[in-house]
Amino acid sequence: MLEKLSCILIRYKYPLMGITLVLAVVFPFLFKSQYVIRIATIALMYVILALSLNMLSGMLGQMSFGHAAFFGIGAYTAAILCTKMGLPSQVTLPAAVLMSGLFGVFLGMPVLRLNGYYFTIVTMVFCEIIRIVELNWMSVTRGPLGIMAIKKPEFFGFEIKSQTQLYLFILACVIVCGVIVHNIMNSRIGNAVLAIRDDELAAESMGIHVFKYKVMIFVISSMMAGLAGAFYAQYTGYIDPTNFASTKSNEMLVMVIFGGLGSTFGSFLGAIVLSVILELLRSFSLYRQLIYGVLLVVLMLVRPQGLFGAVNFKYISQRMAWKADSDTGGDGHESGVKC
Repeated sequence: MLEKLSCILIRYKYPLMGITLVLAVVFPFLFKSQYVIRIATIALMYVILALSLNMLSGMLGQMSFGHAAFFGIGAYTAAILCTKMGLPSQVTLPAAVLMSGLFGVFLGMPVLRLNGYYFTIVTMVFCEIIRIVELNWMSVTRGPLGIMAIKKPEFFGFEIKSQTQLYLFILACVIVCGVIVHNIMNSRIGNAVLAIRDDELAAESMGIHVFKYKVMIFVISSMMAGLAGAFYAQYTGYIDPTNFASTKSNEMLVMVIFGGLGSTFGSFLGAIVLSVILELLRSFSLYRQLIYGVLLVVLMLVRPQGLFGAVNFKYISQRMAWKADSDTGGDGHESGVKC
């Protein structure tokens, strides 16, 4: 079933991408409800977070439970620069991205020499340390009071303030992040990253600089999370440390696992579906997490690798090409794919 669907997605990749992009652009004009557009905006923000975490956990194989730390660093950087210095978004957004990347370097240089559970534990501790700093550094972060009255994104005097404008802005950010991830994973860097994930020792023996690629992906992942955080701060207008607790990291990881570790398409699907489900369950506040957890348990029992985690789109695409060659008088070998 999934292989058939994968064949369809690959065969009509460009038309489907074009249709999806057009629908995404016209979405806020088709639905006039501000509530619906707000849900879609938050879902797109989670797409960036899922893409960034999937690069690290799904494609590099480094399981992190502390991604919310970089989300918070980006949010607080943008909020502080915006409220205390009055800087516009053409400054606050790049500053948030760079600050998150800088923390990614500081954490990644020593920590990425660890493997397995050790790396996971350190990322959890790092997330808690950042949360405690945000909670106690009153002179800068205002602690539990949070930072309020954060201005909407503003570029060169033009303020992005309506729900439609904010939706289109985060959509543009998603497209940029999606292109970056796609280009990286379909380059020599991506091949090296996947080799490290599959067998780190074998990759190193073949001349791949394992540590360099680990730090590179970790920093890029951190910067993308910082971008999402900066948008979140200026979109909501208020942030406090509870927005960036370890539970937020868990939500991101669940989205990645739901869509499928290592699958870019799965990141889009997992982030959109689960963020919408969480919002739809808001009226069942007492049972929201219970229902959400039951759905995930069922998924893990039925398909533990996630919806598209075991689907290798590149390999299926190559097999389809080989089959097309054989059908037109190529090498004559049967590919085994019936699309």
